[in-house]
Amino acid sequence: MVEADDGVGRRPQVVIVGGGFGGVFAARRLARADVDVTLIDRGTSNVFQPLLYQCATGLLSEGQITSPLRTLLRRHRSVRVVLGEAHGLDVTRGVVTAKRPDGSTFELDYDYLIVAAGMRTSYFGHPEFARFAPGMKNIDDALAIRRRVLSAFEMAETIPDREQRREWLTFAVVGAGPTGVELAGQIRELATRTIGREYRSIDPTEARVLLFDGAGAVLASFGPSLAAKAQKTLDGLDIEIRLGVLVTDVDATGLVTTTKDGTESRYPARTVLWTAGVEAAPFLTKVAEATAVPQDRQGRIAVEADLSVPGHPDVWVIGDAASRDGLPGVAEVAMQGGLHVGGVIRRRVAHPAEKPAPFHYRDLGSAAYISRGHAVLKLGKLELSGFLGWVLWGAIHIAFLAGVRNRFATLASWLLTLGLNRRAERAITYGDPTAAEQPYP
Repeated sequence: MVEADDGVGRRPQVVIVGGGFGGVFAARRLARADVDVTLIDRGTSNVFQPLLYQCATGLLSEGQITSPLRTLLRRHRSVRVVLGEAHGLDVTRGVVTAKRPDGSTFELDYDYLIVAAGMRTSYFGHPEFARFAPGMKNIDDALAIRRRVLSAFEMAETIPDREQRREWLTFAVVGAGPTGVELAGQIRELATRTIGREYRSIDPTEARVLLFDGAGAVLASFGPSLAAKAQKTLDGLDIEIRLGVLVTDVDATGLVTTTKDGTESRYPARTVLWTAGVEAAPFLTKVAEATAVPQDRQGRIAVEADLSVPGHPDVWVIGDAASRDGLPGVAEVAMQGGLHVGGVIRRRVAHPAEKPAPFHYRDLGSAAYISRGHAVLKLGKLELSGFLGWVLWGAIHIAFLAGVRNRFATLASWLLTLGLNRRAERAITYGDPTAAEQPYP
């Protein structure tokens, strides 16, 4: 059991579950408060998820889009970082139960609990799809996708049969939201700009990239004008878009789509990548059970105006795992939510009788990279696209990256790619050495 010392002078204990944007911002907000903070995460680093797709396609390294949690919080002596996965909650005792990497468990006592556990990939009731179509929510996912994409070209290089080779050179991306559009565009750029002259038996520029979505437009959340501009850019990249269809089956050799009228179509593709949906992390189910509050279809928890769980003013849920007023599942919501809850706890410790302030989200806009020189950006009524949108997209992402080193390294990698059409981060591994000759399941 991990707990603070009892006795005179014991400070309130704050436990933060999750080391993403929300968790880190909450920890920083509490760093100078009269509390002791424990941040627990199943990984050792904070991941800049908006650039995961660039790690997956060899443009950036995993080190450039991550920062060690201990490094980020090293100056805050009242904040402690522990490695583990939260899997149990007892609100009566005020205890979070967590599991170490070796399977052993430990407990964390809390007076205040902030749940910033985030979301994971959802396969809409078909978890068996995960084996053939990896999602992209963490570094492991990004490296797995990099392995599949680059290995597909290597496989095609040595296959003499034209039809089999065509299957290996077909990449299917499920989901035409920002992540799917960005990933599809980068795969196409990798094939046409970076490795187009590096093979002898195949022509990588012939690689097909298919993009599927059940909606009627790509980037539908950006509005019809930007969606139309995004589709025009994708068409220019020769990305084949299939809208208004649901992916109803996935296996090792392709996928099946179904239209609203029940028409089925099969697409042979050895690489299928899933960016179509998200659901709450498993710990959110434990929170819902312990606090007796319902979850929505995605597993999110409806919260009060101050982001606390109904009936439990000492437990908060922040980020995309919280459901309130249609808040979008973007990084800015998590960051602002973390700062807000950190401020609520600070004020409660200093002024226990004070009523908590409600959370007000400030929309900082949405942006999506499509291809070199093309991005879309929406900030309220302001809509930008093309080169100007691309420049602002880059500036925004550099500004939000954690750490000066990561900012300079990322900018250098982008300039290298622009100037020389090179992607330095193309190393792949196959994990378990005993399965090194089996890159695919």
